[in-house]
Amino acid sequence: MRVSHATAQARAGAGAAALCYFLWGLVPLYWKQLAAVNPVELIAHRQLWSLALLLVLILAQRGFAEVAGALRSPRSIGINFVSAALLTNNWLVYVWAVNTGHVIESSLGYFLVPLVNVAAGRFVLHEHLRRLQWLAIALAVTGVAVTIVQLGRLPWIALVLAGTWGAYSLMRKQSPLGSMAGLTLETLLLAPFAIGFITWRQVAGGGALGHVDLRTHLFLIGTGVVTAVPLLLFGYGARRIRLSTLGLLQYIAPSVQLLLGIFIYHEPFSRARAASFAFIWAALALYTADNLIAQRRAAR
Repeated sequence: MRVSHATAQARAGAGAAALCYFLWGLVPLYWKQLAAVNPVELIAHRQLWSLALLLVLILAQRGFAEVAGALRSPRSIGINFVSAALLTNNWLVYVWAVNTGHVIESSLGYFLVPLVNVAAGRFVLHEHLRRLQWLAIALAVTGVAVTIVQLGRLPWIALVLAGTWGAYSLMRKQSPLGSMAGLTLETLLLAPFAIGFITWRQVAGGGALGHVDLRTHLFLIGTGVVTAVPLLLFGYGARRIRLSTLGLLQYIAPSVQLLLGIFIYHEPFSRARAASFAFIWAALALYTADNLIAQRRAAR
């Protein structure tokens, strides 16, 4: 049976998006190889090597005019600087968490992201929430409360990751730039800070460059590829599949992270922790069901 062009495009898009989220889920394996590098310096290297690769890609596509135009707008610079700062903080907390044995709590943070976005829509953008959305938020809050009781503290890693990524998503909505141009501008704006920090570390004698083995040097350079490739796959997939499909696929990444934390890094996963995840998963199930119902009603 012959497959239509639209169907083939949708399948290719779904495959690209699924691969993107699967790679994001595997990223802890990569950061673990760089555990000896100062986390702030590691993020600075990620900024620089990502910028180098993004500039090559955007120049190859003749898309730098979009970035140059944004640099002439103070409002655009301000929006993208804030979003860059939020993304950098998200990266920093995530890398630190992975390399200090908190992969499972990190996965909880990314499971919470869709629900944080719903809450932000209500309390920041004053959007109307449907009944199931309110119930999903209530279940998520219950899950976080169970985690607090189980850990004896706020699950600050999960909350910071969810909060910074949710805020980053909110800021990106304020920018007219596409995904690649936006990320290029964000890394470009923070490049002076990254260069300054790396230079200071090198002068102080604590920098990684020239003081680590060849393998670690290659892993540092590879941070640009680890950043850019999933984002390119995401951009390809997002343009070819429905938002509801993309919403379902996004759970691949934290699911893979959770499995890594349990079975590869043997982090503790008690019944109480499993109960907190169960509340979050129930909230996500309601959130997803509500979205599907709303989209079907809108399509009638």
